[in-house]
Amino acid sequence: MVKLGFQVNNWGELATGPFALETARRAEALGYDSVVVTDHVVIPHRVESPYPYSPTGRLAVPPDWDYLEALSLLAFLAGATKTIRLGPSVLVLPYRNPVLTAKMLATMDAISGGRLFVGVGAGWMAEEFAVLGSPPYERRGAVADEWIRIFKTLWTEERASFEGRFYRFPEVGCFPKPVQKPHPPIWVGGNSRPAIRRAARLGDGWHAVRVPAGELRGLCDYLREQVAAAGRAPGDCALTVLYGIRVVGPGGDATRRPTEEDPEKVFVGTAAQVAEQIRPVLDFGPTDVIFHCRTGSGAEVLETMERLAGEVWPRLVK
Repeated sequence: MVKLGFQVNNWGELATGPFALETARRAEALGYDSVVVTDHVVIPHRVESPYPYSPTGRLAVPPDWDYLEALSLLAFLAGATKTIRLGPSVLVLPYRNPVLTAKMLATMDAISGGRLFVGVGAGWMAEEFAVLGSPPYERRGAVADEWIRIFKTLWTEERASFEGRFYRFPEVGCFPKPVQKPHPPIWVGGNSRPAIRRAARLGDGWHAVRVPAGELRGLCDYLREQVAAAGRAPGDCALTVLYGIRVVGPGGDATRRPTEEDPEKVFVGTAAQVAEQIRPVLDFGPTDVIFHCRTGSGAEVLETMERLAGEVWPRLVK
């Protein structure tokens, strides 16, 4: 059965420990399968890199907004919940040391009892790469590939070593290993063909971010082709998706939507209307469907979460 997830708002006015905790615990109580967080470390005051998930090409996050760090927040939420799965959507791989990141993720899977999944991406903001001293932005795809291989090496080998183009280390012990075997699921995010090829080669899933249903068919066909070309079985790389959402009650204002979103990328309306907007996406067989609500009001976020679980999802998943 397809699983339902919700994004914890970890930037802006709602980026507080109490609201993140309320969101995660409310999601768990409502029967959501997962919660996710996003990842940026700094927002430079001058950004020329185009944001790939907005028609304006701009990230709607001012540099003076709070932005809770992804892994710290996930660890906090893991300790405050019992059953819900947790993960980043997505972790920008080149921003962090791969060995330390692998250790942090393995620890999180261990202390949560095997509830972690790992959404990863190559990144898009060259200016943030520069501030963090990351490997060259122009090589971010190759770096992402290597970091994923390092994660798997450290998570599965008793005496782990690695020789790569960008990173190497001699034999080491890195324990504890993740609870999930062989390792937590890795979802490779990004809507470009290089990202899909990365998912087909190295991922347990492709994480499609706000792809309109009309465009999803061609990309899913390409994913299947690349999975076969990598010598893997069709089920080895699942489809997971993320969209924006806002669900209102009868007579509610369904006109408000984040200004940076295309209408096809964020579902807005009553429960019945939103269910019909989501239905075409489910035809592609995703294993996980995750939603974010960014209308600015905590009450609206929680209302959407409750209506999605209680009124929308039962119309779609029997």
